[in-house]
Amino acid sequence: MNRIALIVAGALAALFIASSTLFVVDQRQVGVVYALGEIREVITEPGLKFKLPPPLQNVVFLDKRVQTLDSPETRPIFTAEKKSLVIDWLVKWRISDPRQFIRNNGADFRNLDSRLAPVVQAAFNEEITKRDVRGVLATEREKVMGDVQKRLADEAKSFGIEILDVRIKRVDFVADITDSVYRRMESERKQVANELRSQGGADGEKIRADADRQREVIIAEAYRDAQKIKGEGDAKASALYAEAFGRDPQFAQFYRSLEAYRATFRSKSDMMVLDPSGDFFRAMRNGSPPAGNAR
Repeated sequence: MNRIALIVAGALAALFIASSTLFVVDQRQVGVVYALGEIREVITEPGLKFKLPPPLQNVVFLDKRVQTLDSPETRPIFTAEKKSLVIDWLVKWRISDPRQFIRNNGADFRNLDSRLAPVVQAAFNEEITKRDVRGVLATEREKVMGDVQKRLADEAKSFGIEILDVRIKRVDFVADITDSVYRRMESERKQVANELRSQGGADGEKIRADADRQREVIIAEAYRDAQKIKGEGDAKASALYAEAFGRDPQFAQFYRSLEAYRATFRSKSDMMVLDPSGDFFRAMRNGSPPAGNAR
């Protein structure tokens, strides 16, 4: 029984030792083998690998994918014209020399971030101070990023990394300047709006004046045409009346009497005191014209 226990214990010990000598390197990683604190081997090919059991040898894995470093803080940078800008940036990098990376930063990527960020910020300071605001914002933005990347290329070798890209995410003025810029922009927009309103008011008055003038002209021309048509109608009516009255003078006298009655009794509030037997009411009594008018 004791012999069986010893065999099982030996098998387990052998299995444990064997498992401690095997490790797998992922295709996204780099394996670094240590022997008593010294780097013995850097494994870049993925697969199952062998090493001596601890504490003779240990393995550390490093991510070999592209990493991103964002600007940790936004410090103002002065341009060539002494304007203060705040720049947010990012840097894309990856490990190029695992041995150098571990010697300078250890296996923790946060150590690299804390050491690389001031170097990137200093490179941006050097490039921004050479240019004005317009250049940083538009005309030379790409050149700024390219020059910063060139500056970082040599520094990156000492860190054991390769700088793949440098990008400016945002460029802005500091808070006080931004507020003053916004106020100035608001004032300019209000001035433009007031000018447009004034121009619109002037154009509106001009249009209304032209419309009033055209209205007066149209009314005057219409009145002229109406009077002309009315005069022609009155002339034709007078001609017709004259012709009709010439044919029958008695009828003409009777018609004039009716017109006189119509004009006299137009309003109910008018009051007249007349003799009913007078000549004025003669046509109403027997249809004969007043005396002295008959032929």
